[in-house]
Amino acid sequence: MQNERHFTNAALLTRRQAAVARGVGQSHEIFIQKALNAEFWDVEGRRYIDFAGGIAVLNTGHLHPEIIEAVKAQLDLYTHTCFQVVAYEPYVEVCERLNTLAPGAFAKKSLLLTTGAEAVENAIKIARAYTKRPGVIAFTGGYHGRTNLTLGLTGKVAPYKIGFGPFPGEVYHALFPNALHGVSVADALHSVELIFKNDIEPERVAAFIVEPVQGEGGFYVAPAEFISGLKALADRYGILLIADEVQTGAGRTGTWFACEQWPVAPDLITTAKSMAGGFPLSGVVGRAEVIDAPAAGGLGGTYAGSPVACAAALAVLKVFEEEQLLARSQAMGQHLVRSLQALATKVPAIGDVRGLGAMVAIELFEEGGEGLRPDAALTKRVVTEAAQRGLVLLSCGTYGNVIRILVPLTASDALLDEGLAILADSFAAAR
Repeated sequence: MQNERHFTNAALLTRRQAAVARGVGQSHEIFIQKALNAEFWDVEGRRYIDFAGGIAVLNTGHLHPEIIEAVKAQLDLYTHTCFQVVAYEPYVEVCERLNTLAPGAFAKKSLLLTTGAEAVENAIKIARAYTKRPGVIAFTGGYHGRTNLTLGLTGKVAPYKIGFGPFPGEVYHALFPNALHGVSVADALHSVELIFKNDIEPERVAAFIVEPVQGEGGFYVAPAEFISGLKALADRYGILLIADEVQTGAGRTGTWFACEQWPVAPDLITTAKSMAGGFPLSGVVGRAEVIDAPAAGGLGGTYAGSPVACAAALAVLKVFEEEQLLARSQAMGQHLVRSLQALATKVPAIGDVRGLGAMVAIELFEEGGEGLRPDAALTKRVVTEAAQRGLVLLSCGTYGNVIRILVPLTASDALLDEGLAILADSFAAAR
């Protein structure tokens, strides 16, 4: 049906509202027809610049030819066996590559899954199996998925957790450091100590789980001194450190894993999103003795490590090497930050420009008055205005006042500048 040309966005939206569950949100009232690299066209033929990247899934862009070729080749061989029934080499090779890419001077192993939430759930299962402890400490503003356990870990209520409780026990939330909003590294580490005093003794905590850069929470970067302090607490009490790299991984921050830029190596890393260029694949990689704690049969899934997705992931790794996309991520991030800082001198509502590599955001505040007052209304207007002008953006943050940029790393500087010009025009129109 998609090749019929008489569709309109409005007509499809009407059908969507009648057929699709209300709880499945949609940021923009747009239906895609085709895409290429960092651009797509809707069913009415209108062109858009994609600064959303499928929420950090398209670091290698839409329809990268090498990835599509690899997938087509795999489709001619086999599409599914269930790895636990009949194994296949691409799964093993992806694990070998992840083991090599992950930081830490210790032996590593991996497992492959399908979604980011599935990776996080399995990381918690592994941590509990290894430590024989139940407790997990996550952080305010963190986002870890939409399943019951991962919602329990998520430190943001609206819209993810509303009406879905109760959530699993033995999950606690400490403060994530956020100097802009008055939470210092010392405050954050002290809040962990308070959990040890008030909620659960450290000897019953299996793991800390933290995003190197908070995704849905607002693109706040975890300071190096915070990670060092957290690892010191972890080592003191025999607690594992899990880096949730579902959004930061696959080169978005200028290194394959953002935690490569940490002063210490985590015990486990979760990864998903861009690792397979738009095909569903996730994984957990970490210390071999930790990964091996669950008994045989304790990990896996029917579609986990799909051979088609594995073929795509191997092609993604090849593209990163051939096109030097890690260096491109760093250069793109610098370009975005410089341009957005220049825009901030003209738009007082932009109170902060931040990011790591090409994972960049701006935070908006109301002008005038005392203190920082998040401006979610302006954020929404700017995102809406930009879409009307042909630029797709996403907002995020606890207060809904952050605009994040997740443009494919394969986008040209000319396309970046075109998108940034639309953003500037959108601010002028929305104020």
